[in-house]
Amino acid sequence: MRLSQPFFQLPVLFDVARLQAEVAALPKEAWVPHPDGIPGNSAARLISVDGVEGDGMHGQMLPTRWLEAMPYARQALAGFGVVWSRSRLMQLAPGVGVPEHADINYHWHTRVRIHIPVFTRPEVRFHCDGQAVHMAAGEAWIFDNWRRHHVENAAPAERIHLVADTTGTAAFWRFACGKAPPREVWRTVQWDPAARAPLLCEGEQRPPIMPAAEVQWLLDDLRAELLPSDARAERFGALLDNFVFDWRQLCALHGISGRGRPEFIGLARAIHDAARPLAEGLVMRTNGAGALLVLEKRVLQHLVA
Repeated sequence: MRLSQPFFQLPVLFDVARLQAEVAALPKEAWVPHPDGIPGNSAARLISVDGVEGDGMHGQMLPTRWLEAMPYARQALAGFGVVWSRSRLMQLAPGVGVPEHADINYHWHTRVRIHIPVFTRPEVRFHCDGQAVHMAAGEAWIFDNWRRHHVENAAPAERIHLVADTTGTAAFWRFACGKAPPREVWRTVQWDPAARAPLLCEGEQRPPIMPAAEVQWLLDDLRAELLPSDARAERFGALLDNFVFDWRQLCALHGISGRGRPEFIGLARAIHDAARPLAEGLVMRTNGAGALLVLEKRVLQHLVA
């Protein structure tokens, strides 16, 4: 999700000792390699599809057995009052990091990732769009993951963050991005064994066929970010307009329940083939990603479930 600046620190603090004790108590089997195979990166899944071991982003999200064993972490997440998508503990080995990238796929169009550092040192730096911060243990941060970003762990110890994805409520966004009060009056969320705030998790988000209004929204957003703004970009934009017209007609004919699926798939393949020569050299203003790659990851891969 795009933000007005690279980083926002949320005006809330967490009980570092309690978080660290819960993370340290997890067994080795809780930790799995990064789904993209990035060396030195591992994760413990806290909220996942059906609450089982997996890295999917679509389906009924539920707490895993590892989160059930971490009552304070669960209380901390529930206290935000938002609906959570995929959430994990993410660990970086000493001396390694996360390579520079931008999160351009469909999942991130409407979601932001909250970082709550658990184990960290001052040498750990998070870079986003030319700015760098150290996220201290017990703090809470969000960042604009549409911009290019990377992480460096120059410390001699593991860095572990609790990371949780959400679309956020209006109250959350006022809290996260509004004018923060002085740090000395920030609330520290203390462990409360009597707390009963529900942990809200995403349900299945994807209909069999993406509605035409969402297709229009995604493509309008893509086109607004195109560089350079020249005749080829205009032809590319006209192609996207034509695709929306035709997709809307198929939705009018078949609905979005999955009927007529081969026709929708055929239309998606046709725009991919037609866009390839026009998209050459067109990139996104914010993160420099190629227009065809963004079209694929943010739209075409998710049109038909």
